[in-house]
Amino acid sequence: MGILNLTPDSFYDGGSYKNESDIITWVQSMLHAGASFIDVGAYSSRPNADHVSASEELARILPVVTLLIKTFPDLILSVDTFRSNVAKSCIEAGAAIINDISAGQLDPLMLETVGKLKVPYIMMHMLGTPQTMQQHTNYSDLIKDMLFYFSERIALARQHGIIDIIVDPGFGFSKTLQQNFELLNKLELLNITDLPVLVGASRKSMIYKTLDNTPQEALNGTTVINTICLEKGASILRVHDVKEAMECITLINALKK
Repeated sequence: MGILNLTPDSFYDGGSYKNESDIITWVQSMLHAGASFIDVGAYSSRPNADHVSASEELARILPVVTLLIKTFPDLILSVDTFRSNVAKSCIEAGAAIINDISAGQLDPLMLETVGKLKVPYIMMHMLGTPQTMQQHTNYSDLIKDMLFYFSERIALARQHGIIDIIVDPGFGFSKTLQQNFELLNKLELLNITDLPVLVGASRKSMIYKTLDNTPQEALNGTTVINTICLEKGASILRVHDVKEAMECITLINALKK
């Protein structure tokens, strides 16, 4: 899953795509490198990111969804949003998947909306909001608490008619640096959900803070983390660098054969 950020303040590529030509070129390069899906978002969820109104998020993302579906008619487009009205508008414009960092907790209409739209739904583990999530890192048992969280959210999603669910453990969300590595160490336990696991660790702080470098220097570290996640059962890698992630997948698949 290749990442397309339309936010000016994302931690790695904020403000990189300023016009239609830049957006098309970047998406084309990710598809050429082997991306199965493109995930487009217009609300930065990095810690302490600025709040963006629903109208501004929609104004940023909807024209790009329309542009991409027109330019790449066979594109499987995922929309990274926690707002039901943004989700509905983007699916009606041709997007195919909703990727919700809040698992329906930040908009009471999200699960109902996705259920009616009959599209796949990615639910992530996060407590609080992007602005407060790093204040919510107290767990009695991280993995056990996460599995309880997912069991509740999955059951609620099923009640609303959502059939295809993907779980995202939320590296960097409501977790300390140490907790991120505890999650990585026990990632295979999420397979108990019997659902595909999506991992989004690309160039995140758990990598560059541990290596004492920057997001721009964190590609090699990302490759290491992605490889470990694939070995532990991850089904989807959400990445900035598609070519390198595809190399991980190809080598892991060769190993498994």
